[in-house]
Amino acid sequence: MTPLKPYLIRSIYEWIIDNNLTPHLLVDALHNDAVLPQQFVNDGKIVLNIRPQAIEALSLGNEEIHFNARFSGKPMHIIVPIPAVLAIYAKENNKGMGFDQEEYQDAGGEPPPEKKPPTRPNLRIVK
Repeated sequence: MTPLKPYLIRSIYEWIIDNNLTPHLLVDALHNDAVLPQQFVNDGKIVLNIRPQAIEALSLGNEEIHFNARFSGKPMHIIVPIPAVLAIYAKENNKGMGFDQEEYQDAGGEPPPEKKPPTRPNLRIVK
C-alpha cells in the first residue's frame, strides 16, 4: 500500500493555494538525502516557502519534493524526501498538518524500541 503522507501534503498544499495563503514546509534538514541551503538551517530544521511565485518547477511526488529556488540570490535545486517533511502549513494562520517522525524509518532512522509484553498487573482487593 502506498503511504498516505505525500497525498496529505499535496492536498493541504492545494487547500493553502486555493485560499490565497503562503504554503510553508517544515523540514528535518538532517535527513541524509535532503538537498537544502545549509546556511538557513536552524536547530536541524528549515522552513521553506513553497508559494508558486517564490519557486519554480515544483514537483510534489510520492517519494520526494523537488523545486528550484533562490537563496541569497543564488539558484538552487531543492530536494526534500517525504520522510523529512515535518509539517506543511499556511504562514498566515499556521493551519496545516504536522507529521510524526515515526515515519522516518524509511530514511534510515532508528526503528522504535520493541514493545515489551505487559507485565501482570500488581492489583489487590481493598475492603
